[in-house]
Amino acid sequence: MRRLLAVGALALLAAACDEPTSPPAASRAATAPAYSATPIDQSATPLDIAVIGDVPYGDAARAEFPSFIDAINADPKVRLVVHVGDIKSGSDLCSDQIFGFVAQQFRRFADPLVYAIGDNEWTDCHRANNGGYNPLERLAAVRSLFFPVPGQTLGGRNMAVEAEDGYPENQLWVQSRVTFAALHIIGSNNGLDPWTAPLDQPAAREAEVAARNAANIAWLEHAFDVAREQGSPGIVLFFQADLWHPEDRAGGASFTAHTDFVRRLAELAAGFDGPVLLVSGDSHDLRVDAGVPWFALYGATPQANVTQIVVDRSIEDDADWLRLHVDPRAPDVFAWEQVVVP
Repeated sequence: MRRLLAVGALALLAAACDEPTSPPAASRAATAPAYSATPIDQSATPLDIAVIGDVPYGDAARAEFPSFIDAINADPKVRLVVHVGDIKSGSDLCSDQIFGFVAQQFRRFADPLVYAIGDNEWTDCHRANNGGYNPLERLAAVRSLFFPVPGQTLGGRNMAVEAEDGYPENQLWVQSRVTFAALHIIGSNNGLDPWTAPLDQPAAREAEVAARNAANIAWLEHAFDVAREQGSPGIVLFFQADLWHPEDRAGGASFTAHTDFVRRLAELAAGFDGPVLLVSGDSHDLRVDAGVPWFALYGATPQANVTQIVVDRSIEDDADWLRLHVDPRAPDVFAWEQVVVP
């Protein structure tokens, strides 16, 4: 039985750049949003997370999805599942039927499931082969279906998380001493790409992106605040967008709507004494970007303590998922391996 395709470990490295200039503490406090209590687990128990993404794509993958879930449920080490977005392909219909099937399957996970929204399930739904939907209407449908109880995960065991007001998909929790956050950061230039005429509503589209980007940055800052307060040895951020996709950039795709987030992330990571792991999907092939040199493309300083992992498309030529192993007592904190379902 083939089980492991790749193994990686994240070194605990010091940030290699000068301390960034930040707003005065009093100014930040005056404008900082109020958040509810974050669920805190300060045990040193190691944690295994099954990370999946870009699944299920098309009829064949949907047919295989139940057995894929069964395989993850059968792994005794897994205690949490994270889906990093795109619950359908970019050419599947954005129909209630397809959304409903995925929601039904999500409920079959034995462990808690955290779901980071992708672009295929709403912002790309204007495409004719997606059904020509209004993306904002589909976003509302996704939130209603997949986040019916803010602050509670999907799947089994009803794990509590902190949810951002107005953005229930933005979630935060501390587990095994590590701070975890899910954020609504997506491809298609973070949702800024124009919609197909006559559906495009530039003012509404741009307003949604601006508001969500501000919410994401506030949530990012909150995650780092919690990590410092709790003495977390590391931080993990889950979201859909591959912030550096060489093939897309070569093809002329725009990434401008990610600039403010990446620059703030670089500033915060520079002041954090521990590894910061970005886990995303979007590009379909396993890739590890240690030190994120592509931060420079956004006018940000690359940080030695930041690594992005892009997970493989979970059901394609084979079925696989990423095991993220978290051990707060280990020098590296994080390790990972790709697991193939036989």
